[in-house]
Amino acid sequence: MNDLYQKLETCLASVRKKTDFKPEVALILGSGLGDYADEIQIETTIDYTEIEGFPTSTVAGHKGRFVFGYVKQVPVVIMQGRVHYYEGYPMTDVVLPARLMGMMGAKKLFLTNAAGGVNPSFHPGDFMMITDHIATGIPSPLIGPNIEELGCRFPDMSEVYSRRLQDVIRTSAKKCGISIQEGVYVQFTGPNYETPAEVKMAAIWGGDAVGMSTACEAMAARHMGLEICGISCITNMAAGISKEELNHKEVQETADRVAKSFKELVTEIIVNM
Repeated sequence: MNDLYQKLETCLASVRKKTDFKPEVALILGSGLGDYADEIQIETTIDYTEIEGFPTSTVAGHKGRFVFGYVKQVPVVIMQGRVHYYEGYPMTDVVLPARLMGMMGAKKLFLTNAAGGVNPSFHPGDFMMITDHIATGIPSPLIGPNIEELGCRFPDMSEVYSRRLQDVIRTSAKKCGISIQEGVYVQFTGPNYETPAEVKMAAIWGGDAVGMSTACEAMAARHMGLEICGISCITNMAAGISKEELNHKEVQETADRVAKSFKELVTEIIVNM
């Protein structure tokens, strides 16, 4: 058995000792957006530290636990805090949580993040539906021996973000009266914010927002056959677009400001998935 798959099996066994909850939807909450999990109908929670072999988040504002419960009638598992490549973990550990949620039973993965706006028509506080991503700046999570139990060696990535779920997001946003941008998300490694030249390059590539997560998780989940959607909260304009110095406090403040709209939109999307 592949060592990575064995590690996943060990993590799953650890989870199953604590709960047999089977989610339909997996949700990863980005920086400043973690409070959403506190407001659902919670059945149980598991701290990452309780799971054998599981990587733990070290970022301020990331609680570091799985929350199992219901959004209306939909069974969900929520990551309240994700693991980032810049924390020093190998990419296989960064995507382990997404894979684990798929092994728990989730068929759909909903990714959220805080991102820097590259598209000059965006503004801090906007939501951007991710239509595609560029992950050239990070190692692929699929490098190394293929995990045959999860998917094929050369998975197709022509529709990472489900067109069906994109329609659900558009309809849900309209119903909530929330305007939503659409665009391509570019993942860099972090933890430093991008330079103005890197942001200019991202724009030339066709990127609309930049960040330090998400694309790798989407690739790993797509490899497993999960249906994926994603929303970026544009918490600041990226370097060179904005003349202001970038800082994590601004990310938190903007996320807090739009939290109510975010929660309403996410709930509507999950219910209609």
